Amino acid sequence: MDIKFNKNEDHNKLLVSDLKRRFAKVQLGGGEKRIAKHHEKGKLTARERIDFLLDDAEKAIEIAAFAGEGMYAEHGGCPSGGVVVKMGHISGKQCIVVANDATVKAGAWFPITGKKNLRAQEISIENRLPIIYLVDSAGVYLPMQDEIFPDKEHFGRIFRNNAVMSSMGITQISAVMGSCVAGGAYLPIMSDEAMIVDKTASIFLAGSYLVKAAIGETIDNETLGGATTHCEISGVTDYKATDDRDALTRIKNIMGKIGDFEKAGFNRIDAAKPKEDPQDIYGILPAKRSDQYDMTEIIKRLVDNSEFEEYKEGYGQTLITAYARIDGWAVGIVANQRKIVKTKKGEMQFGGVIYSDSADKATRFIANCNQKKIPLVFLQDVTGFMVGSKSEHGGIIKDGAKMVNAVSNSVVPKFTIVVGNSYGAGNYAMCGKAYDPRLIAAWPSAELAVMSGNSAAKVLLQIETASLKKQGKEITPEVEKELYDKIKARYDEQVSPYYAASRIWTDAIIDPLDTRKWISTGIEAANHAPIEKKFNLGVIQV
Repeated sequence: MDIKFNKNEDHNKLLVSDLKRRFAKVQLGGGEKRIAKHHEKGKLTARERIDFLLDDAEKAIEIAAFAGEGMYAEHGGCPSGGVVVKMGHISGKQCIVVANDATVKAGAWFPITGKKNLRAQEISIENRLPIIYLVDSAGVYLPMQDEIFPDKEHFGRIFRNNAVMSSMGITQISAVMGSCVAGGAYLPIMSDEAMIVDKTASIFLAGSYLVKAAIGETIDNETLGGATTHCEISGVTDYKATDDRDALTRIKNIMGKIGDFEKAGFNRIDAAKPKEDPQDIYGILPAKRSDQYDMTEIIKRLVDNSEFEEYKEGYGQTLITAYARIDGWAVGIVANQRKIVKTKKGEMQFGGVIYSDSADKATRFIANCNQKKIPLVFLQDVTGFMVGSKSEHGGIIKDGAKMVNAVSNSVVPKFTIVVGNSYGAGNYAMCGKAYDPRLIAAWPSAELAVMSGNSAAKVLLQIETASLKKQGKEITPEVEKELYDKIKARYDEQVSPYYAASRIWTDAIIDPLDTRKWISTGIEAANHAPIEKKFNLGVIQV
């Protein structure tokens, strides 16, 4: 019996259990009472609508389920950002589905709602995926209109994207299944085809109360902008549906007739499960982020047949670069090795740290994958680049810059899994959110920050104590400890994967056992978008 393995396993399984508990709560949206009221109107919830549409809801992945987590408490919260986004198949066609959750503030748009909708459109654009909008929203959440209405990445960008996506030939289909007001009315009508549910849905730039106030006209909402009005008088919508299921069935029928897509041509053969048990990941991954482990043991439990071929295995060993397959797809893996390694020169190198030799190796490997049209998978557990006079004199900045350059200019699709640490510039070099991964997911064990909680707390403590001493205050060991604990508690909250997920710095927090599904789904999506840009590193420092 391996006691350390068992302790790790217990710790990581508890993290996954907590993940599932939190997700179950998020799935309730505005709560059971509001769901019941929604059903009383003869309407399905956002999640029920999506599940009805999808060929197999279990095979779909959900984007940004924890958006808004812990945010807007003074406004009653905004579970899942008030909108549900999933990637799955409808009538055999892979697509993105975006559904307003009317049980959360009547589907009103908070700032995070806008960010999540834009992320869904970004995924659709990058991968040329059809996108389905299930509209049921009261529009912009007025108490926060200044944070969602006017800026470049705010509400209006959605409709700009509708137009751009249409010009790119990306299929967009909308079903208005509830409220659709003001500027939001443009979204379904800028789609290729739009349908509206009779009696329960309406579309108008201004509702009956605002019309009365603005021009003195007295009219009810159904006559103003109901299904009959827009399907038989204005011609704004294309189909009248009798209920939610009828509208969703019509979408399935339309999707079933869409022609095939031009493929990028990424290499795939028959999939094979890992020979090593993926469940072992829970025992291999340490409970403490500072502890060592062998990342190759994690890789063996993610790749087909547990087989991979290392590139430059004996050189730059704090980064693992390897060719492998995941669910049949050929991939190039760039992963942080978390154990201490010894170079052939006899030097010891810390695991999780990027040195000049490992940065050079990764740069070359990324270039090779671009040359061979092989998607890249980054497995992050990185504390940063090596510091100190030896590294600085050896040119760590220019070597790190080369790696960042290669990641930035890579034209093959990139996918990032945050396994553990994701600190500082290491986050950048290992394809953090700012470097356009097609999908980025974190395990419950992940931490994302400029530096670790301990390091940050010590730095912040020094600043705080220096400030207090200038004010003439005495800093006893007890006061210092109290300050440290307070600072660290605040910082630890910010490095949590849930803090990152709530702000959509990652697309999801996932059970490690779902990693293969996420990467495979992402590459399948990326295969819809042929590579049009040539790989060019630009000017690099040598």
